[in-house]
Amino acid sequence: MSTDEIRAFVLTSLTEMNYSIAGVDDDTPLGPAGVDLESLSLAELGIRVEERFGVMFEEDEAELLGTMTVGEFGAVLASRIASLPAAGQ
Repeated sequence: MSTDEIRAFVLTSLTEMNYSIAGVDDDTPLGPAGVDLESLSLAELGIRVEERFGVMFEEDEAELLGTMTVGEFGAVLASRIASLPAAGQ
């Protein structure tokens, strides 16, 4: 799974969640001063990612997601996807 595919999924998810992605790039924070996802929206994004990619986020990680940029989030996802037992099959 490439970071481009992950980024596209995240941006599509944000659009479906009624967030504007105009001007959003890898350096845009997911939380305040960026996309401005609130805690419930961060949880929803986490659930969408879990369902799509099979990676799990702990409840206490939701706040951490809000401190990441889109690029950092994509890198974390790529790392977790690569470490899944079925990766590459």
